[in-house]
Amino acid sequence: MAPRLSGFTRASSLGPIADFMDRQGGSVARVLKDVDLPFALLEQPELLVPLREQFRFLERAARETGDPCFGARLGQVVRMANLSAFGAWVCAAESLAQAIERGHGSLNTMLQTSTVLTLLRRGAKVHWLIEFVEPETDGRHHNELLGVAYQIDVVRTYAGRSWRPDVVLTALPPGTPRAELEAIFGTNVSHGHAVPGIEFDAALLSRPLPVSTARPLRSALCTEPEVPRQHDELATIAAVTDLALHEHYPRIAWVAAKLGTTRRSLQRRLAQHGTTFNRLVEETLLRRAKALLGEGTKPVTEIALELGYADPAHFTRAFRRWTGVTPSDYRTAAG
Repeated sequence: MAPRLSGFTRASSLGPIADFMDRQGGSVARVLKDVDLPFALLEQPELLVPLREQFRFLERAARETGDPCFGARLGQVVRMANLSAFGAWVCAAESLAQAIERGHGSLNTMLQTSTVLTLLRRGAKVHWLIEFVEPETDGRHHNELLGVAYQIDVVRTYAGRSWRPDVVLTALPPGTPRAELEAIFGTNVSHGHAVPGIEFDAALLSRPLPVSTARPLRSALCTEPEVPRQHDELATIAAVTDLALHEHYPRIAWVAAKLGTTRRSLQRRLAQHGTTFNRLVEETLLRRAKALLGEGTKPVTEIALELGYADPAHFTRAFRRWTGVTPSDYRTAAG
């Protein structure tokens, strides 16, 4: 049986992580280096990162700051409306019920895969649950508490900033101390649940969006790379290859490690799709080069260096081989 494909999330799901860690006395640059992720994640929130790598990042950040409740504390400064085009779409719904419906329907295509949202009615109460279907364990509880914080923020969009859920449900073992988490969330915390989430009054579902909160939708979709479908193996590998390009020339060992597999296994999987890693890298480089040239602002030399080439001559020869024209000619024609 083939190993399960990693889910993906956008870097925006970490919220203002750099400023937050600075206030907590930690170094986000050191954490990124330790988990071997590109610094571009802080500058380009639309970038896609394997969900398992976000788990690892949060675990390392918690150790860096010495905070066992790091995910929950980070969750207090995130805002759903700022969570890429997905968050803006959800928080522009006419009612809380519609916002939740939008979240359930578009999460896996707009923001994050390997994630399941469920709404359960329990009499006059509802349980809104968030499950991460990802085998990685390190950092999982930090990501779960961060996800719960986003759920709380969605409800606050309709119920007011001072609103608190009746209970925060966690998957932490029963008997885990609750006092610190209850202080962070400002409400009761219950451990030992199969799936984390929040409990609140079902009457809130009909709460309309306050007029003062309504805002035009941002047109971020055109700049966000498409989230790979959960079972699209080639798109999954391509997304990690694209992430590698933001740090250095993509290396197969790095891509394989981020996918939780080996170099040889990755080569076999690519061969099954009728391609090779080198061909995939060239397709990624060409796509990125065209995008940078189309922006019309950076010199060709700078683009060549950004793409990992030692000098612009190597980049120009490669680009001509791919397209039949030089980068400068392509830019002129595109303009």
